[in-house]
Parts: sequence; structure tokens; C-alpha cells
Amino acid sequence: MKDPNAPTEGILGHVPLVVVLVLAVLVGWAAWWVVRYVRTDAMTRQSIRQAVRVRWGWKRLAPMLKLSATDKTPTALASLANTSGKPIKPRVLIPTLKVKHDAYGVIARAQCLPGVGLQQFQKAGPHLADAWRCTRVAVTQDKPGQVLIRGVRLDPLKFPTEHHPTGEPPEETARWDLGLDEYAQPVSVNLTQVPGVTVAGLPGFGKTSLINRLLSDWAPSPAVQFACADGKVSAAYEGDYADWVQRMFAFVGDDLEEANKLFRHLVELRRARSASVRQMLGVKSMWDVGPSEHWPLVVLIVDEAHTYFRDHKGSDQQTKKLAALAAENARLVEDLVKKGRSVGLLVILTTQKSTGDAIPTFIRDVCPVGLSFAQKTAEASVAALGEEIREWPDANPINLQDPTYVGVASMNHQSQPGFTRIRTPYVPDAEAARVAERTAHLTADPSVLLEAFLGLRLADVDLTKLDV
Repeated sequence: MKDPNAPTEGILGHVPLVVVLVLAVLVGWAAWWVVRYVRTDAMTRQSIRQAVRVRWGWKRLAPMLKLSATDKTPTALASLANTSGKPIKPRVLIPTLKVKHDAYGVIARAQCLPGVGLQQFQKAGPHLADAWRCTRVAVTQDKPGQVLIRGVRLDPLKFPTEHHPTGEPPEETARWDLGLDEYAQPVSVNLTQVPGVTVAGLPGFGKTSLINRLLSDWAPSPAVQFACADGKVSAAYEGDYADWVQRMFAFVGDDLEEANKLFRHLVELRRARSASVRQMLGVKSMWDVGPSEHWPLVVLIVDEAHTYFRDHKGSDQQTKKLAALAAENARLVEDLVKKGRSVGLLVILTTQKSTGDAIPTFIRDVCPVGLSFAQKTAEASVAALGEEIREWPDANPINLQDPTYVGVASMNHQSQPGFTRIRTPYVPDAEAARVAERTAHLTADPSVLLEAFLGLRLADVDLTKLDV
């Protein structure tokens, strides 16, 4: 006769095996975490410990910050189980929180509840910063019904970074990757349909390095061509762009007459493109089809722009000539900025102090993207970023004069209100030179490309329909 206890004994006989398997999984998981923890740097280890504290303390912290909801309606299961007839206690709902870490702090995603949404999380932001031991906390909408909470334990703006260009063409031709914001999130700006960019700031605080990154990232694309007027030098080999000249179809130094020839050449290109864009591309705006090898985005860099626009005072013949050239330069660059957008011309102007005497206001005020590194005066900050910067004192570039903030700029970002501060990376000279050398064969004068595409000289292009 079969023993009735046999099945039970069979099940119990497998219990040790199940326990061993569970213990093995737990030990393996623990070992994986220990190895991962040990192999990371000290900053990341701190963030791992911080993320653990955030997870463990969330259910207690959320109700204290009024980030919970009370559900007075009993569930169907609770109603069925309630045989005593006593009122069922309301449930306290806690938003689900998923936490990740990086070197600077934690990134948490929380599910919203009725009455507990973006506004409530933003209101609790300062208290979350205190509880999580963060320098600052930002709360944004991640997607409908979910918020993204970014807490930084360390200020990303105080840590210099480096950018190592891949040498590969960018995925998006007109996207400029700038660096990390004050929450260590990557910041980029879309320069599609943008006619001009202004970059201001004290000498040695990062303007040229910022341009260097753009060159390093965009140079591998044959759909981008560069020209430069560098007001700091007389010859290319003297300046910051010595390595990049081989990737530029034109370069001039501080000679106003040479700069005038370059600006005039580009205006002629702009006029020819305006007259032929429909014939060649079948559209009114180049951006409807995007830049290409035959119709590239033309980037003109005007470094130390005040060199070319400064109003020269004096009655002698030489001074009058310089004054006339400066006025003509301003008129030509104004043409490029105001009329070059739809045919693929982008002007980037850098100067120390972008007041009206450095960059004429009729040029500066039509450049929709502006950045400023450290400034000494409120006047210079307003000139670079507009009157609205007065309402954002924390982002004002007059606060960036400390050497710690070399490479940090303020800007009015396209995708969010107000101003944000950005840590721009340094590109090692050797790596920039390597990219310039490897991409030098891509250099071509856009005027020559246009002539080849049209099959005639630009002088023969019908310009009667331009400037419309």
C-alpha cells in the first residue's frame, strides 16, 4: 500500500536543491555587483551608494513630501475579504521610482498619481535635494504620466572635460553638440534654418575651444565647407586655426581688405545660390532637402569680429580707408546673415564683448543663437544674451570669472525657458589636427561646386530674381 506521506517527502526532498539554486543566484548577483562596484571610479561608487539610499528611503520620504495619494475606494479583493463589515482602511499610494546612477549623481523616473504630478514634484525639488544630499535637483516631464528627476551630487560645471572626435561624419549635419549642462545632461543646438550665432566672452575662457569642437565634429562631412576670418592673427600659421586651414576653402587674417574680399566672395555665392536654388534643388529653401556634397552648408567663422567692424576715427587717408572697409564689411556680413539662411550659409561671430561697437546691432540682433563665456560687466552680459539675462542671475556670465569656470558658457537654449549653463569640453590639439589632416581632401570651394553643377560660371548666372 502506498504511503500517503510519500508525495510530501518527495517535495521536501527537492527543497534543498531549490534553496541551493536560489542561493547560487543571489551569490552570483551579489558578486556581479561587487565586481561592478570595485571596478568603477570613486565618484561613481559614491553615486551607487547614493542611489541605494534613494531607493530604500523612497517609501518613507514620499509621504513626508506630500508625494503620495490616498485611495479611499477599496479594491474588489479587499471587499470580498472583508467579512467583519468594518470600514476598510484607505490605501496610501506611493509613486513607483526607478533609480539609475552616473558619476555625478542619480537619475530617477517616477510614475505620477492622481494629484501628484509634475507640479508637485517640482515643488518638492529643493527638499529632494536635501534628502538625497544633492547640490541641485531638476524635475522635468519625461513622458505623459512620468517625471524625470535629475539629482547631481557634484557640480558638473566645475569639472573640466575632454572631447575625443571620432572622425566619422555626424548623424545630423547641422546639430552642434555643445557639452554638459549643470545637471550633467548633454546639450546640443539645432542650427537648421539658423543664419547666425554669436559667441562672446573674456579671452582664454573657451570661445576658440568651442569652435574647435564644431570643426572636429563637422569636418568629416563633405556636406559642410568652412571659411574663416581670424582677427587675432596676420597669417594662418600664427593662430588657433593653423591646423584647420587645410580643411577651409578660404582663410584671412586681420587684414581688412583681405577680409572684405572674402565677405564679397561669399555674398556673390549667396546671390548665385538664391538665383539658382529652385533650378538646382527644386525647392525654395535648401533646408527642405538638406545640405549635400554638391550644395554644402557653408560655415563662415569670424573670430574676434570687432577687428573687421570697428569704427575707425580719424581724418587721414589711411584711417578713412579702414573706416570705409569696416563699414563695407559690416554691410556684407549683414547680407550673409539676413539673406543666407535659406540657401545654406551660417555665420558664427566671436568677440570678447558683443556690444554694438564690436558686432553691429543690425547683425547681432538677427542671430537667434547666442552664447557667452565669462563677462566682467552686466552691460556685456546683456549685449551677449539680451535683457532677459537680468532675470536669471544664477546664469549670468558675470558669475563665471573664476578660473574654475574656464570652458563654461551661458546660453538661452531652444528647448527650454530661461538660460542654462554649459560645460564645453576641450579638444586635444593633436586630435583636432588629426581630424583636419584626414578630412583635408574634402575641402572644396562652394562657388566652384556650384559652377560645376550649373555648368557655367557664376558671372553668367541670372541674378535678376534675387533679393526677393
